Amino acid sequence: MAAAEDRLPVRNPRTGDNDYWITPPSPKRLHEICQELRAAQVAWGARPLAERIAVMLRWADAIERHAQAIGDAEAIDTGRWKLSHQVPHMVVDGIRGWCKSAPALIDRALLSGTSTIYPNVSFQSQLKPIPLLGVISPWNHPFLLATLDAIPALIAGCAVVVKPSEIAPRFVEPVQRTVDDVPELAAVLRFITGDGRTGQALIEEVDALCFTGSVGTGRKVAVACANRFIPAFLEMGGKDAAVVTATADLDRAATAVLRSSVFATGQICFSTERVYVHESVHDAFVQKLVEKSNQLELSYPDPRRGHIGPFTFVRQAAIVDAHIDDALAQGARLACGGKSEQLGGGHYMRATVLTEVTHAMKVMTEETFGPVTPVMRYRTEEEAIALANDSDYGLSAAVIAGDVEEARRIGERLDAGAVALQDAGITIAILRDAEKNSFNLSGMGGSRMGPNGLLRFYRKKALMANHAAPADMLALGEA
Repeated sequence: MAAAEDRLPVRNPRTGDNDYWITPPSPKRLHEICQELRAAQVAWGARPLAERIAVMLRWADAIERHAQAIGDAEAIDTGRWKLSHQVPHMVVDGIRGWCKSAPALIDRALLSGTSTIYPNVSFQSQLKPIPLLGVISPWNHPFLLATLDAIPALIAGCAVVVKPSEIAPRFVEPVQRTVDDVPELAAVLRFITGDGRTGQALIEEVDALCFTGSVGTGRKVAVACANRFIPAFLEMGGKDAAVVTATADLDRAATAVLRSSVFATGQICFSTERVYVHESVHDAFVQKLVEKSNQLELSYPDPRRGHIGPFTFVRQAAIVDAHIDDALAQGARLACGGKSEQLGGGHYMRATVLTEVTHAMKVMTEETFGPVTPVMRYRTEEEAIALANDSDYGLSAAVIAGDVEEARRIGERLDAGAVALQDAGITIAILRDAEKNSFNLSGMGGSRMGPNGLLRFYRKKALMANHAAPADMLALGEA
């Protein structure tokens, strides 16, 4: 039994109480877990793809059976009721979607033919799964982001160990029950709990790592993975820009921007965090945005009502407050909303709109991660593009214009991995369809979306056969 000092407290974001505890595995136990997974992966990776898919589909069924318990656990950690109970079904859809698309993706990746350089050489490719993948996932979408990379990796034939954030780990218990319902999967998938120390130890045990989280932690992960010469797939912060042109439908624009800014309390990596509006429609857009923002209600005291829940991570409220203070001190205007307020032990913030902002302010340059929408004027299309690209980040972006073609013309010039046209915050739509890369500090490594979202978990081999006599060194002459 673990000593009390080994346990880590977990805070309830609605009450402010530490009412749950997790116990990280010791370094020795973590090593044992990883060795167990490695041993089981040999048989898992050798199974025909169809068998792995059948096992994964049984897991999807098990998640459906336990969906209520998973949603209840995540709702406590995040403070979000409706979304938390949708997430298990999103994960199920992800499993079934990857299972449906995987055979064709893998078949297309298996190449064979004759060398275009040496006609006497034939080749055939082989895909060998990475034995053990580590996943370090964040607190803002606990179950979804813990499985986003794990699902395709398991289908590919990897064993996977997942360490969720210590801020939101309650989902692990009910999810582990779903894994236990499928013994073949339980042998190659394990969830562990712990803080940064456990994450550091995990990197020393795995053959590749997927990380989702902050830039600061991502840098440390990248260095640790580089020291071990293992692949690192990093999805980090965002400061997503939205451009609204003079020809845009302003009601559509305000609706899209508001949802993308405040959904899940703005605690999504691809939330809209800065908006550039043509000067001719700036005031009208702000008026619509404020009107819509003022209609949103806090989900307090009833978590099943309202639109904006508490900050999941209490320290994030202080960061967002500091960004608002900094902006106001430099001349920004508060159009609606304001700083966080404490209600019943939780920290909440109403939908907040700032105007008269500049790039000298933190709210326009640093990741805010809260329900704040800063709006800035621009005069020309060139200026809008320059402002949108003036960022250390480049995760995603949005353009809302008079029509799709106008939006596309601007979107093609934005330095962001995924650009929504005529909407905002819709990156998840391309999960299994199109690949994207992050720009600047928003990430590194291959795309976690599209075909590469699955194929990156293979080591690619080429088997080459020479159908003629091998070259004779004596016949080659002087080198």
